[in-house]
Formats: sequence, C-alpha cells, structure tokens
Amino acid sequence: MKIARLAWVLLLVAASWLASSLAAATPSLNVYFQSTLKDAAYQKKTFDRVAKTWKAPGKSGQPKVGAKTVVQAVIAKDGKLVSTTVSTSSGSKAWDDAAKKAVESAAPFDPLPSGFSYPTLEAHFHVALNP
Repeated sequence: MKIARLAWVLLLVAASWLASSLAAATPSLNVYFQSTLKDAAYQKKTFDRVAKTWKAPGKSGQPKVGAKTVVQAVIAKDGKLVSTTVSTSSGSKAWDDAAKKAVESAAPFDPLPSGFSYPTLEAHFHVALNP
C-alpha cells in the first residue's frame, strides 16, 4: 500500500513538473551567417531586425518543446532579400510560417559591408521552442 501511494505521489510530482516545464517553454532565435562574413556589427543588426519582427503563433501553433525551424535566407549586396526557404521544419506549419514571416518582414536589410566580396550572403535563422 505504501509503495502504491509513493508511486502515485511521484506520478503527480512528475506530471506537475512536466506541465510547468511546458508552460515555461520559451522561443529562442539564433542566426548563423556564412563564415566569410566577419562583420559582427552587421550580424547583430541583422539578428536584431528579425528578432523585432518575430511573433510566435498561439499555443495551438507551437511545436513540441525542443523542436526548431531553420529558415535559410539569401541577402543581396544591396540588402534586399533574394530568397527564404524553410530548410528544417519544427513539425508545426504555423511555427514554420511565423519564422519565415519574421525574416521576410525584417527585409530589406542593410547593404552588405563594403569589405564583403561576395554578391550574396546566406544566413540561417533557427527558431526553437526551448524548455
């Protein structure tokens, strides 16, 4: 009887912890630029522009905790957005669409730094739901 009661208490504690963990899940945004871009100020400004436009979908549109969307973006020399592609899906279309929209809404970006010799810049925006 005591073992069954202890098991029940442990089950309740685990369920409570899981519910609070899911409720505390927060979105995170990271961006990874092609390695030829060394300008940290440009990277920060581009990240900040996308972060300001990010709007998470409602609870029903959130992916499972730990899932992420990767949006590949190509930025032209003049800062215009050439393309965006969801290369990794979170499993939630609403979350994926919101991540892509955040990148598209942030455009146009600043022109690429004058020392950057390539015609375009590739950036990968990772939008995850973390515990």
